[in-house]
Amino acid sequence: MSTPAYDVIVVGAGIIGISSALKLQQEGKRVLVLDSKGVAAETSAGNAGAFAFADVIPLATPGIMRKAPKWLLDPLGPLSIRPAYAFKIIPWMLHFWRASWKDRYGAALKAQADLMELSKAALERQIQGVNGEHLIRREGQLQLYEGEAEFKAALPSWQIRKSHGVQFELLESPEAIANIQPGIDPRFTHAGFTPEWKNVVHPKTWTEHLADHFCRLGGAIQIAQVMTVKHRDHDVVVSTQEHNYEVGHVVLAAGAWSKSLAQQIGDSIPLDTERGYNTTLPAGAFDLKTHITFSNHGFVVTKAGDGVRVGGAVELGGLELPPNYQRSKVLLDKAAKFLPGLNTENGVQWMGFRPSMPDSLPVISYASQSTRIVYAFGHGHLGLTQSAGTAELVADMIQSRDTSISTQPFRAQRF
Repeated sequence: MSTPAYDVIVVGAGIIGISSALKLQQEGKRVLVLDSKGVAAETSAGNAGAFAFADVIPLATPGIMRKAPKWLLDPLGPLSIRPAYAFKIIPWMLHFWRASWKDRYGAALKAQADLMELSKAALERQIQGVNGEHLIRREGQLQLYEGEAEFKAALPSWQIRKSHGVQFELLESPEAIANIQPGIDPRFTHAGFTPEWKNVVHPKTWTEHLADHFCRLGGAIQIAQVMTVKHRDHDVVVSTQEHNYEVGHVVLAAGAWSKSLAQQIGDSIPLDTERGYNTTLPAGAFDLKTHITFSNHGFVVTKAGDGVRVGGAVELGGLELPPNYQRSKVLLDKAAKFLPGLNTENGVQWMGFRPSMPDSLPVISYASQSTRIVYAFGHGHLGLTQSAGTAELVADMIQSRDTSISTQPFRAQRF
């Protein structure tokens, strides 16, 4: 039996891989997606489901290293390092520290804003192209603050958002907050409301919808573990345990699992994982009107299907250590205090691996040794948000066109 001929193989069936495959298919490419577990089987299934276009500010901000020790010493805080992983994360943390310098931060902020602007427009094109409006929630987002001092400390970040075109309304009383979302503890006296914020009804459902559209139009998705990717002068050989595929181009979009394959191809990339935790509560747990962000506590409360998902925080712990679900419980306990009417019974806990780069920018780049291999990974918290924009850039690169924004800030070799 002969192996089918494909123009492009996409490694990874998460939101970045599926979006890229769909866009390439729309441009006439014959595309095969390979994934070891299937569509949205990992991080793309359990995220908050938000298109966070307002989140243009990188995590590595000037002065953040003065705050980091306090966070890192709290094993259940919003940012922590597992002791068993502390030595391994040192190179990543050094890059993170360098990314927080003013020169690097300013460049990263601009690059992030450019990618957000592209992705916002690309999402609308994607929604229309797959008849997906029924899977989108256009309900805005509330970012909450405890007291005037906390609110005033956050005002510079809102000015940065304003300078990059983010629409928002600042609220300065519990009553104003309650007009948008009733049931929030009055300790939260101030907020920023971003009305253009969007969510999907469920991140897994959205990714599956894109995948189904791709398959109906002739695309192929196979469950297979990619063992090697080898570039040659005129093609690329992708090997699984079952087959060797010879194709014109490869897109590496395997999220947190991309690092080892990229290294095999010839690029050492400081990719690590932000392990995110959540609990999804059943229908009726809370009458949620909008996406809620408790930014100074590092978590969100959002809709997930008919239920409510409480999750977030960052744990730097790699791919191998077992989950610490106490983190999920801490977030849920906080949510119960902040939303007194929240029913926390019968929740389902989850942990996923966000593929994270030290400067908060993804890798959207040719491999150093071959323009036939395109990298598309490392989006951290923003994979869903930037998926449609990333897909358009990937298609431009595969087609050897000028990209709509500069991809220099996202090159694999920037470190």
